[in-house]
Amino acid sequence: MDAKARRGLNELTVTEIVAKIAAGEMTCEAVTRDCIERNIAREPVVKAWVKFNPELALAQAHALDREPRRGALHGVPIGIKDVIDTFDMPTEMGSPIYRGYRPTADAACVALLRRAGAVILGKTATCELAGMAPAATTNPHDPAHTPGGSSSGSAAAVADVMVPAALGTQTGGSVLRPSSFCGVFGYKPTYNTFNKAGLKPAAESIDTIGWIARSIEDIALLTAVLGMDEPQPLRSISAAPRIGLCRTELWDAAQPETKSAVENAAAALSKAGAVVRDVDLPGEFTGLPALARGTINHFERAACMAFEWDNHRGALSPQMRRYIENGLKTSRVDYVAAWRRVEQCRTLLLKVFDGIDVLLTPCVPGEAPKGLASTGDPSMQAMWTALHTPTMTLPTHRGPNNLPVGIQLVAQRYGDDRLFACARWIWDRIGAPDMIGVSRV
Repeated sequence: MDAKARRGLNELTVTEIVAKIAAGEMTCEAVTRDCIERNIAREPVVKAWVKFNPELALAQAHALDREPRRGALHGVPIGIKDVIDTFDMPTEMGSPIYRGYRPTADAACVALLRRAGAVILGKTATCELAGMAPAATTNPHDPAHTPGGSSSGSAAAVADVMVPAALGTQTGGSVLRPSSFCGVFGYKPTYNTFNKAGLKPAAESIDTIGWIARSIEDIALLTAVLGMDEPQPLRSISAAPRIGLCRTELWDAAQPETKSAVENAAAALSKAGAVVRDVDLPGEFTGLPALARGTINHFERAACMAFEWDNHRGALSPQMRRYIENGLKTSRVDYVAAWRRVEQCRTLLLKVFDGIDVLLTPCVPGEAPKGLASTGDPSMQAMWTALHTPTMTLPTHRGPNNLPVGIQLVAQRYGDDRLFACARWIWDRIGAPDMIGVSRV
């Protein structure tokens, strides 16, 4: 049987599922069954899920088929990163400390998804407590390579067409990095766009709930639902975007495939009519990635993990213990100084974006590293996370091992709609649609 004959409803995007169910061309149960079948076939290799209950998912879908359209996501299967509470499934957070933990309520974001008619397909694997100790998940493009983290299972499940979209969280680079490594769209909104009630915190001042999906239109629709907004068609831009090519201080650490992806994208977009110019960040930005990943993250994580450190220290991974130890060694004075620098740089961003719609910048050092002992380096996303800017990765390129390498787009705070519109324009001109969804195994 050829690949085309094997295609199933699980390969549809969120917006396609919504349209087909609304038109009566398929049922909620049918699309859920195809997602379940894909999971059963591929989960032994990909290991994207930590809680996957076909009976529970089918019961949700069957109930939706018997009632009027509930909302904008009626019948759409969604994966939930396992640091986000669900009342009907355990939330174990990749940690033995929380094995079997059953919240009594959904997180706000999950409750809003159910209200909109989504089918909660299951809980996706996460690095321990959204940190750096890897889950068992593999990269769907090559199981010998990491899928990234900490939203490992969410990115892998979407890339492997197990589910059309999944929630992730980002404190450093935990949405965009796995999205880039797995070849799908990752979106981290402006900080606090989505309510975080019911999310296990890591570093509360930068923790951000985000989306992993297979189209920009899907991300816009899903964002409207969690923003309690009325979904609208993706806005188009009346003129070619003004793009700032921003290599950042981490450029020299980028591997050839990342440098090539960013520079080739800039050249192609310029040829397509975009106004592209080099943008150098002011000197005050120097060292900001390290402050975000280190001082701020470690200090806040040590506070968030006080109970686990005092009562279950032996159950924490070496990676998490190092996080907390570094945080406990960080002074309050240094923490406040780091935030003052971040606030200064946020103010300076107004000038950086003068005459610029979006920045084009490296997303990851290169393609997904080989091996599962590490989830890769989050430095190239961490600065933008601390700055609270909306960011998106587009799966535009491949590296020397034919693995995905994404580019990163950054917009000014609260410029999420502009980011979507520019991303759509850019994707239309340099997108690599064959990247979305891996080979049908």
